[in-house]
Amino acid sequence: MKLSVSALLLVGITGVATAFQAPHHVPAVGGVASGFVKTKTTTTTTTSTSLHVATGTPSKLKVPVLDEVCETTGVTLKRYMNEVAILNPEMTELVTLFGAIDTACKAISNLVKRSQLPSSETLGYQGEINVQGEDQKKLDVITNDLLKRALRFTGRIGVLASEEEDVPVDLVNTEKEAVYTETDKYVCVFDPLDGSSNVDAGIPTGTIIGIYEHDENCSIDEECVGVDCSAAELKCLTNTLQPGTNLVAAAYCLYSSSTFLVLTLGAGTYGFTLDENLGEFVLSHPDMKIPETSSIISFNEANTHMWDEPLQEVVGKWKTGKGKSGKSFSSRYIGSMVGDVHRTLLYGGVFGYPGDTKNPNGKLRLLYEGAPMSFIMEQAGGASTTGTQRVMEITPEFVHQRVPIIMGSKNDIEEVIEAYKAAGK
Repeated sequence: MKLSVSALLLVGITGVATAFQAPHHVPAVGGVASGFVKTKTTTTTTTSTSLHVATGTPSKLKVPVLDEVCETTGVTLKRYMNEVAILNPEMTELVTLFGAIDTACKAISNLVKRSQLPSSETLGYQGEINVQGEDQKKLDVITNDLLKRALRFTGRIGVLASEEEDVPVDLVNTEKEAVYTETDKYVCVFDPLDGSSNVDAGIPTGTIIGIYEHDENCSIDEECVGVDCSAAELKCLTNTLQPGTNLVAAAYCLYSSSTFLVLTLGAGTYGFTLDENLGEFVLSHPDMKIPETSSIISFNEANTHMWDEPLQEVVGKWKTGKGKSGKSFSSRYIGSMVGDVHRTLLYGGVFGYPGDTKNPNGKLRLLYEGAPMSFIMEQAGGASTTGTQRVMEITPEFVHQRVPIIMGSKNDIEEVIEAYKAAGK
């Protein structure tokens, strides 16, 4: 669908076309009303990062600006992605990929909602332990399989890594432990159900997804498994081990009072809410921006005594109103990363799961939790750090690597970074 110079037509569920006018003073560019197009580049507090497209070359992403929409249907996720693909033809295949993510998140939302019913067979533990030594809940396994199948049938995924899988997963031949497929374009990493340990209590949960490019020059034998692989083949299988600066896109779905899908393609952060009457995600938070300064902290404060001195000092000042903002911070902590980050994006604040004496590297995973959520946060004008490093710049050494994370409002995160620098760290 192209936007005309004079108007964009939307068809509501009643079948009546609703038109709205583009600003009259805006000239048309390339057949598209430039009033509905803007070009954005990715910027952060530390470095400037351009969007990486499938060719591997940086470029500027054009995003549609939809100031007025049909009140009946709004701008759906499908339509938004189609508009992005029209403006950026190199991203066309992402439309299919996000179509699968759209469907999977709706299905997972229904599973979570029904999990409390007596007839449900999704509650409780699977009776197995994953590679990280954690008990797997039934919903962990079910949602992992659901998302894996949804992505597999797009035909766009070459390598996939998940919290619930020991190694990168074969999407074509499930008898293999890992695979690289020659015709597929992207690498996808995900946590299928973040916060699943709280799902029995009805606490908000979520899905986190990161999308990278893969190396199109890779060549791998179908029989390659583990020690039988050559060094070159193993390198192909570690396409998942990329820093967050290589992310093409990231998204999360939050299953709570409403079902939200928040995404970035490297040019801002956009939030969609599931309209259950339509069965569609509708744009509800265009170009989300986190407040630069806040007065909310979101940590597990029971671990405060185990944190290192710089963080204890900063958080202590925030609580007593002696930080740079002069505000006394309040505490809001859910214990589900997606829920805590979503609230932080909307209202400002600092979410963190730092390292401590018990878990020096924290507990959150870099590849499929830390990097994608940091990408989303940075694109909304926030920042994300370990205290001493930008999370987006860390290259994982293995799939399930953990990393300390402190993310949120830019000025508050800068205060944390300065405290670590002052301590010589």
